[in-house]
Amino acid sequence: MRRPPLASSALVLVSFALVAPIARPAGPEVGRDVGSVFFVAKSENRNQVHYGIALDRDCLPAGPAPVFAYWRMRERGPLATEPLLSREVPAYGIAEPQRVTRGDAGGRVVFRLNALPRRMIAIDAGPEGGQCVATARVMIAGSAAALTDVFVQLRWPFGVDHLELSGRALSDGRVVRERLDSW
Repeated sequence: MRRPPLASSALVLVSFALVAPIARPAGPEVGRDVGSVFFVAKSENRNQVHYGIALDRDCLPAGPAPVFAYWRMRERGPLATEPLLSREVPAYGIAEPQRVTRGDAGGRVVFRLNALPRRMIAIDAGPEGGQCVATARVMIAGSAAALTDVFVQLRWPFGVDHLELSGRALSDGRVVRERLDSW
């Protein structure tokens, strides 16, 4: 099945301000979303699913389900994006509910990916240096880590061979990786 043309995802492009990894400047009615906190890449092509967080003007998680996912269509160009298709949600979607907490210095959203139901992920967000920042935290190879990406090695002709979680240990910044043969 062919994906809809880029024009049909104009709303997604506008919502990510064409520079998804960079927080949008605050305005009277504008939030300060962080468009890319971590991503999932797969062996099939260069396209990636990015996970971002919707934040309010104070850099706190906005609403009851602020974590969102979308495709970054790198095969078409660095700024091309598309929403997840309904048939892709079981693999790349976010399981409900998202548990949101807000405080004076920032907020946290705890959630699971549909494809990793036993692995909790927390995104911490807050203000830093005049902009909003967000970090995904998860256990990787027994260490608390800042999650950067998940690589999916596909099995030919169908299925998944394994996943590899990558990040940086929160204790000392070293790169940590964990291969998951079952999840």
